Amino acid sequence: MRGFLSEFLRGSPEAAYTVIVMDEGYMEQPRRYHVRPVRVLALAGASLLVAALLAAAAVTFTPLRQLIPGYGTAQMKQNARQNARQVAALEDSLHRQNRYLRHLQNLMTGPVDSSLVAKAQETTSAEASPSSRGAAPPAAVEAAAPRGSLDATTAPPRAPLATARLPGSASPSVSSETERTRWTSPLAPLQFPVPPPVEGFATRGFDAESGHYAVDIAAEVGTPVRSIGDGFVVMADRTQEGGQAIAVQHAGGYLSLYKHNRRLLKQVGDRVEAREVIAKSGNSGEITTGPHLHVELWHDGLAQDPASYFLAGG
Repeated sequence: MRGFLSEFLRGSPEAAYTVIVMDEGYMEQPRRYHVRPVRVLALAGASLLVAALLAAAAVTFTPLRQLIPGYGTAQMKQNARQNARQVAALEDSLHRQNRYLRHLQNLMTGPVDSSLVAKAQETTSAEASPSSRGAAPPAAVEAAAPRGSLDATTAPPRAPLATARLPGSASPSVSSETERTRWTSPLAPLQFPVPPPVEGFATRGFDAESGHYAVDIAAEVGTPVRSIGDGFVVMADRTQEGGQAIAVQHAGGYLSLYKHNRRLLKQVGDRVEAREVIAKSGNSGEITTGPHLHVELWHDGLAQDPASYFLAGG
């Protein structure tokens, strides 16, 4: 075959050759072909060109181009840096979310001294009037507070402020006894429905599917935020998403949470009464669309729709 090609290409490209094709046994009629080397070379060149174009298209428009050394290195590095930043941001957000969930879990499932709860139940039953229209005694205090906060039945009395005794005023011993009674007396159960904690209008309701376990109430910055009932402050701190937030543990396993405040007026361990001002509304925190109060209500660790417990138009 090599000798044939050498002989075929040795002459002038314009020369014409006759190629006779016959089988080895001379059984068939020989076939004759007139061939010019220039045409054979043109056909071979065109075939090579088409093959090269197909290969270039495959490399350009398919993932095969990633196999070429050095191709797309700058773009790949940029994508890698961007992905690294996104992963770091997601890890940071997940860490903050887990820390917030652990803190919230401690608020609602903290340790409770069963002996103190039983004592509170006995005290409440003894103080109940026999002629109370057949009403059952109030529920015992279930103020489950995390570490570092005061329990509803073990909070120590606060020393009264030193004031000058005016004529006709009560003696310091009477004020001290009143303060002690206020701190050691059982919490009054919540009497639903209750007025909303702030004056305003609702802008977003409770939606468990989207993770919004609250009611948003639009209010001007600085509007007083009131506790929906008696209880103890179990959380008062700034959070990244909710801004200045404060939580109050009530009797009966209820916990109310107020977010996006401008300023907190109470601290952890303070006992508050129903409708007592505990904060000033605002627009703090990252997840907010304007001045409003984010109100959550939990019962025995389960989120409740606060709107179902508020007075309509309150």
